[in-house]
Amino acid sequence: MKRRDFIKKSALAGAGLSILPGIDGLQQEALAATRPKHPVVISSGNGLEAVKKAMSMIKGGSDTLDAVIAGVNIVEDDPDDLTVGYGGLPNEDGVVELDSSVMHGPTHNAGAVASIRNIKNPSKVAKLVMERTDHVLIVGEGALRFARAHGFKEEDLLTDKTRKIWLKWKENLNSKDDWLPGPEDEYSQLLEQYREVYGTINCCAVDTNGDLSGVTTTSGLSFKIPGRVGDSPIIGAGLFVDNEVGAAGSTGRGEANLKNLCSFLVVEFMRMGKSPEEACIQTCQRIADNTKMAMLLDDNGRPNFNVKFYAVNKKGQFGAAAIYEGGNFCVADAKGARHEDIAYLFKRKK
Repeated sequence: MKRRDFIKKSALAGAGLSILPGIDGLQQEALAATRPKHPVVISSGNGLEAVKKAMSMIKGGSDTLDAVIAGVNIVEDDPDDLTVGYGGLPNEDGVVELDSSVMHGPTHNAGAVASIRNIKNPSKVAKLVMERTDHVLIVGEGALRFARAHGFKEEDLLTDKTRKIWLKWKENLNSKDDWLPGPEDEYSQLLEQYREVYGTINCCAVDTNGDLSGVTTTSGLSFKIPGRVGDSPIIGAGLFVDNEVGAAGSTGRGEANLKNLCSFLVVEFMRMGKSPEEACIQTCQRIADNTKMAMLLDDNGRPNFNVKFYAVNKKGQFGAAAIYEGGNFCVADAKGARHEDIAYLFKRKK
């Protein structure tokens, strides 16, 4: 069988078990019991508009992947979110490099880009990698060429605001170089707020057929070494979807997720019967247990960084958790779109 024919048949097979012959009434009832009565969309705390958009599209009949990508595009386009897309904080050279991954539950297909420059919506490019190539991940210059080949226009992603924050960082990096710090101002305060930020948005959804999809997109660690890739574009680390179980994604220190394949782990815990929140908490514990380097531990022997996880299962149950208390996540369901407090593993030391 040719690869293209195989892909088409796989997509049809995942379109919904309800169209298959030979399923009796009791089996149909059993299938219905595993599906949510209303779509559910979940995201990180910066995704309120994203979950609203995704929910609207899913209710209008859109595929869950198209919906969550359209949702995060709002954040990618927002210059006031300094952790994603246009206006994201740059690498140490003052260049914005973006990462993104997508995963489609019904076909179990995925695509991603990493260290892509000058393209505002890497999530759209990641979807094209999934749909138009036999690859999963394309990086750097290759990702940019691929995006240009599909009509994406290059643009400067560094806004005046993020340029000035980067310049403050550059001027205060070394007291013995030739960069002289300027006067204290609003950008000095912003620098302290964003000096080491792992900013990202993750968004996952399930529709009433029980079909799941997810997307994660980010500008990565602020002032990172050029070419650094975190967990966001890595399937199994920053995002994972299994259409028979659920979907999960993360924000926070990507290196910790890469070392533990955390989003895959969240889904596997749900497969074992854990609720989405329990699965997220248990994954936080796995990171804590495996964090052994002294430079990554606080005085109590706990991680000195934070990671957050977001998950939804095939039944429409959802949950989120972080290593440390504080913050929230976004959800849209039959009750509408809202923020909810995030569960946590540890209280912060006072």
